Amino acid sequence: MILVADVGNTNITFGVYESSRTPVSFADNLPLGTRGHQKNLITTFRLMAKTQRTSDEYGVLLTELLSKNHVQTKEIEGAIIASVVPNVMHALTGGIKRYVVKKLMTVGAGIKTGIKIVTENPKEIGPDRIVDAVAAYELYGGPVLVLDFGTATTYDLVDENGCFCAGITAPGIRISAKALWEDAAKLPEIEIKKPASILAQETISSMQAGLVYGQIGQTEYIVNRVRKETGYENLKVVATGGLGRIIAEETDVIQEYNSALTLEGLRIIYEKNNR
Repeated sequence: MILVADVGNTNITFGVYESSRTPVSFADNLPLGTRGHQKNLITTFRLMAKTQRTSDEYGVLLTELLSKNHVQTKEIEGAIIASVVPNVMHALTGGIKRYVVKKLMTVGAGIKTGIKIVTENPKEIGPDRIVDAVAAYELYGGPVLVLDFGTATTYDLVDENGCFCAGITAPGIRISAKALWEDAAKLPEIEIKKPASILAQETISSMQAGLVYGQIGQTEYIVNRVRKETGYENLKVVATGGLGRIIAEETDVIQEYNSALTLEGLRIIYEKNNR
């Protein structure tokens, strides 16, 4: 089994996959919508990223969470991490190596990904975006635009040759919501969900309408603009991220929502480096 970990600004998402030496590729000619679900993702769980922990605390928590999900540490043969939060890495990697598995790789310089970054400064591209791009290209083919609705909302373009060409970064829905209730004295903290109608008649649904429909409008404009500037009529659009499903269900510009896209990318990269 393989332990994968996506260290984001809000949460650390872990997944456990059954081991495989035969990565799934878009070349397998699987129908769109079924690719990406061919490997067995046994379980997922999360920890808060902003909570300070020692390596022992990470190790004990991981051991307990794996056990609760019917996975024993002796079954884990290797692990891989992608992180955008450097200050948790020392403790997290120490905890994994001491309590779970010695064989651990991190997504960064020197690791094989299968895509080529051709932006102006490749070192500026975050590991999470690289992992998403790898998964989207391997599972769905190119050209593909991958949308990640996380702390930030990102739009990353991979062409038909597997080149990471461009990226767009916008405030995430939660960042926008937080700005509303923290910077406007009379606006309350709210649940982010689509209201019954955009024609809101009270404060909470008014905020929900602005946040959700505003994000839908932004998504549609950016996707259509990317199509126009690239000329890619066959551009595939794949979304992931915690709030991505809300947006994907409300617009036709997103063809596929894959909640495990980042974890899939980590699995694929692990397998590419262990053939």
